[in-house]
Amino acid sequence: MLEFTITSLPELYTTNLVLRSFQKKDIPLLFALRTNPVAMQYIDRPLPKNIEETEQMYQRFKDGEKNHERLIWAITYPNEDQLLGFIGFFTIEKENYRAEIGYMLFPEYFKKGIMHEAIGAVTEYSFNTLKLHSICANINPANMASAKLLEKNNFAQEAYFKENFYFNGKFLDSIIYVKLCTG
Repeated sequence: MLEFTITSLPELYTTNLVLRSFQKKDIPLLFALRTNPVAMQYIDRPLPKNIEETEQMYQRFKDGEKNHERLIWAITYPNEDQLLGFIGFFTIEKENYRAEIGYMLFPEYFKKGIMHEAIGAVTEYSFNTLKLHSICANINPANMASAKLLEKNNFAQEAYFKENFYFNGKFLDSIIYVKLCTG
């Protein structure tokens, strides 16, 4: 079984970004992101009703980080340290050397290459340092931008599930993308 040797979530640096651990100061912007109708359009999860629910989400991020069950990075620009979005592993299957990646950005940062760069950094770290064998992503089939982003990052469609997810009074389809470690 996969065992992590990290003691805390490391900062990841790319050409244009810093991926860092969430901080309490991020909670108001995390709330704004998770209640933004454009950002949440294809995220089939309930919106937080108040800041307290977002504080609970933040605490789940931190607890998951401490227990190596979830690894979620805040995405920022260097020298600006303001939350642009987040990326990370919301599920880690240590017994299968596999994790599920998820990500979100504020709409004003869409189509700027930010998430492409962030996915590259996180996948490189996960294969080279964490020693994962595969990373999967579960997306809403209507989210064509996310499908293109994953394909641009060398993820391949692994499965299409019909009405496998119940949300908001409807059965929804899901597409699973996967990237295998090739090194």
